[in-house]
Amino acid sequence: MNRNPIPSALLVALLGAVALVGCKKKEEPAPVSTTPPAMTPAPAPAPMPATASVTSVDLGNAVGADMKVAMPSTTFAPKDTIYASIGTSTSDPAASVPGKLGVKWTHVDSNQTVNDETRDLTLTGMGTTEFHIAKPDGWPKGKYKAEVMLDGAVVQTREFEVK
Repeated sequence: MNRNPIPSALLVALLGAVALVGCKKKEEPAPVSTTPPAMTPAPAPAPMPATASVTSVDLGNAVGADMKVAMPSTTFAPKDTIYASIGTSTSDPAASVPGKLGVKWTHVDSNQTVNDETRDLTLTGMGTTEFHIAKPDGWPKGKYKAEVMLDGAVVQTREFEVK
């Protein structure tokens, strides 16, 4: 029997290739890191601008040199001068905050505006601002209200009566 050397050579080459593949070193997968990546801190947010707020509103018929009402009242005589003492503060006591502070005085019974005054102010820390209305010939008896506004928005309302 005559053997053909080519198929035997092919068989040897094929077995050799299989042996090489089987002996090839198995590659290890890349190690997985269990430590989280270093976090860079987020940039600090920009500081909020200082704001102003109305902290108190007192009505009375007299104010002191500090612009505060000595004896708050909700009832007045027709010839009284009526004062609104408005306490304000800023979120940062050292900051100067521009704002518009005002009072709209209304005779509720007739739904008529008695006076509407607004002032441009620079508010700093704690402060007090005074507004007032006067009528030498006397206020009509009835119910009134004072609406305190900061930058155009009503922030507090006080009702009072003239008897």
